[in-house]
Amino acid sequence: MNPAVMNSAAQGGAAAADPASAAAGAPSAEAAAQGATIAAIATASGAGAIGIVRLSGPEARAVLGRLFRPAAASFKDFQPWVLHRGRALDAEGAPLDDVLAVFMPGPRTFTGEDMAEIQCHGGPLVVQALLESALRHGARQAARGEFSRRAFCNGRMDLSQAEAVAELIAAPSREALRYGLNRLDGLLGRRTADLRRELEALRAQVCLAVDFPEDEVEDLPRGNFAASVAQVAAAVRALLAGQRRARLMQQGALVVLAGAVNAGKSSLLNALLGRNRALVTDIPGTTRDFLEESCDLEGLPVRLTDTAGLREAAGAVEALGVARSREKLAEADAVVLVLDGARLGEAGAAAAACPDPAAAEVLAAVGATPLLAVWNKCDLCLPRVFPPRWLGQRPCCAVSALSGTHMEALAAALRSLLLGTAAAADAGELAPNRRQALALEAALEELDLLAQDILAAAPYDCCAARLDTAAARLGEVTGLSTPAQVLNAIFDQFCIGK
Repeated sequence: MNPAVMNSAAQGGAAAADPASAAAGAPSAEAAAQGATIAAIATASGAGAIGIVRLSGPEARAVLGRLFRPAAASFKDFQPWVLHRGRALDAEGAPLDDVLAVFMPGPRTFTGEDMAEIQCHGGPLVVQALLESALRHGARQAARGEFSRRAFCNGRMDLSQAEAVAELIAAPSREALRYGLNRLDGLLGRRTADLRRELEALRAQVCLAVDFPEDEVEDLPRGNFAASVAQVAAAVRALLAGQRRARLMQQGALVVLAGAVNAGKSSLLNALLGRNRALVTDIPGTTRDFLEESCDLEGLPVRLTDTAGLREAAGAVEALGVARSREKLAEADAVVLVLDGARLGEAGAAAAACPDPAAAEVLAAVGATPLLAVWNKCDLCLPRVFPPRWLGQRPCCAVSALSGTHMEALAAALRSLLLGTAAAADAGELAPNRRQALALEAALEELDLLAQDILAAAPYDCCAARLDTAAARLGEVTGLSTPAQVLNAIFDQFCIGK
């Protein structure tokens, strides 16, 4: 085999799932800086075409030299950044497999250290034996997220980029992949760094007024000061605006189907899934417990939850089901209120108040949760007054779950309800995850307090302290001022080989 230039390994391997090491915890920053050479399986568990073991640390080349014999040349002539074919040796020095290996000298690697990767055949026994050989020859087992943590500690990526690695691996949708890739490219980190620098520049001006009050130093006009703070605050709010959309794309949306018994909730669930998952009968109260199924709503991962119909329960079992229905309403990202169009009819649609007690309960319970009303059984009755007046401004669509009429329109309306407009999609491009959003919210709170201080003509030294705190909170997004326990919690969520 001719050597081939190896580029992909420098970007980091695939997700690892090493059962033997799954209990390992992320090391501290001090442990990551101690210089040990680490090794881990970088491919998923189970059989596959290829398995990868990766190494990182000052002894990566030496460990590779002890367990790999090139086919075409001596290891002394082993060229970096080139994929070489040869034999891997097991922990006892016996031939193990025909493999490809590459050595990548730091600092221009994923971790910023010397790295090596060995590609073997993807049988679990072979891959595990190759890892054991690396450990026997001087490497130590990597902990969860240790490769990414070393990349962070060595300045190869900021904390938002390190988190994006895990988010890309776990992305449940194409849009979530795009959001994760944007963060991996450093878009969010660069934007927050720009805002932090603006605050630091403001602080420098404020400190001049504090340190040299009697000198001929041009004072910062409070009007200009307030405008600059408001501009940074608006930029932080813009970053937070797309958080809900990004969260739904990354974690999926919980959509609860609620309404009266026999309104057609189970039929609607089956129609949205495209298969018969829930039992459907003419007997009221067939669904006595919630039923949850996952589906893809035009790229949005959704957990559809069919709930028991809301009514006075006929027995203890149904009462438990109704109670769970009410609990699910409180957890929902969106609620689909299913209305029995055949039963409500023309009179029900034209009524001034909701004539359906179950629907009225749902409308009262959802609060600010987005709600989409669905007039089911439209093939039996599509009223002249539509949507019903008592829905107010809430969106409503008419469908027949039985025949499939207008189901595509329902799916589009539900997706729009969850994700909002194209402007929200643009805001989501730089959307933070939950940890990052908490840091941004803390920074925004400090900026709002600073705006009040400026309005109240507070002393400049108080304003400088506010600017310090806001800048520190922004720094938490990229890890500039993140406590060690927070770093441990983040990297503990990673897989072993990442």
